[in-house]
Amino acid sequence: MKTFTKYALAAACLATTTSAFAPPALSGVQTTASTQLFSTVDDKTEVREYFNNEGFNRWNKIYSESDEVNTVQLDIRNGHDQTIQKILNWIEADGDIKGKTVCDCGCGVGSLAIPLAQMGAKISASDISDAMSTEAAARAKAMGITNAKFYTSDLESVKGKYNTVTCVDVAIHYPTEKMAEMVGHLCSLADERVLISFAPKTWYYDLLKKFGELFPGPSKTTRAYLHKEEVVREALKKAGFEVSREEMTGTNFYFSRLLEAKRV
Repeated sequence: MKTFTKYALAAACLATTTSAFAPPALSGVQTTASTQLFSTVDDKTEVREYFNNEGFNRWNKIYSESDEVNTVQLDIRNGHDQTIQKILNWIEADGDIKGKTVCDCGCGVGSLAIPLAQMGAKISASDISDAMSTEAAARAKAMGITNAKFYTSDLESVKGKYNTVTCVDVAIHYPTEKMAEMVGHLCSLADERVLISFAPKTWYYDLLKKFGELFPGPSKTTRAYLHKEEVVREALKKAGFEVSREEMTGTNFYFSRLLEAKRV
C-alpha cells in the first residue's frame, strides 16, 4: 500500500506540477516561425504567463536554497540539480569550455548558465519568462559575472551560431508533434554540440501521468508533454548530430533523460 501511495503521489505531481523539468523562452511578440512551431498559441501563452506570475514565485524558490519548499519541491530541486551536475561533469571532463560560446535556451534562473560562465564560457541565455531571465541576470550580477547575457525570448526566435547549445528540462512544454522541429532548431544554432533533456515517454511514466490527471492540483500550471526518445534521437540524426553521451535522472517526482549530441 505504501508503494502504491508513493506512485500515486508521483503521478499527481507529473500532472499538476508540470514543470518538474523547467521552462522554455519568449518575449511578447510572436514571429511566424514561433507560431508555426507551437500547435496552438495557448501552450506558449500559458507558459509565459505562468512563469511570469505564480510559476515564477514557486520555481524561483525551488531553484534556490530557500527553505520555503515542501517535500515534493525539494525532491524536484534535487533531481534538477543532478541533471545540471551531470552536464557540468561532462564539460569539466572535456576541459575545453573556456572561451567557447554557449547558448542556453530556457535558462530559467540561470542554474546551468551561471556555472558555465564561471567556468569561462561566453554565455547567451534566454527564457520565455521575463521574470526568470531578469532573476538570472540579477544572480549573475551579484556573483560578479560579466561574460553572460540574459534576455527574454522564445526558443524559436533565438538566432546565431554557438559552439554549444543547451536546452535543459524545457521540452516538457512542447507539444509532442512539434518536438522534432524544436530539436532541429536547436541543432541549427550549434556548430559543435547540443545538450538536451526531456521527460521520456515510456509506458511507466505515461501511466503515472495519466493516473495523476485524476488528481487536479489546487493551482494553475501548464500542460506537460512526454516525448519518445527515438523521436528526439531521429531529429538529432536528421540535423547531422550523433549522440555521444547520455544520462537518466529519476527521483520520486522528477524524471529527465539527458542527451549530448555532436555534429558529425
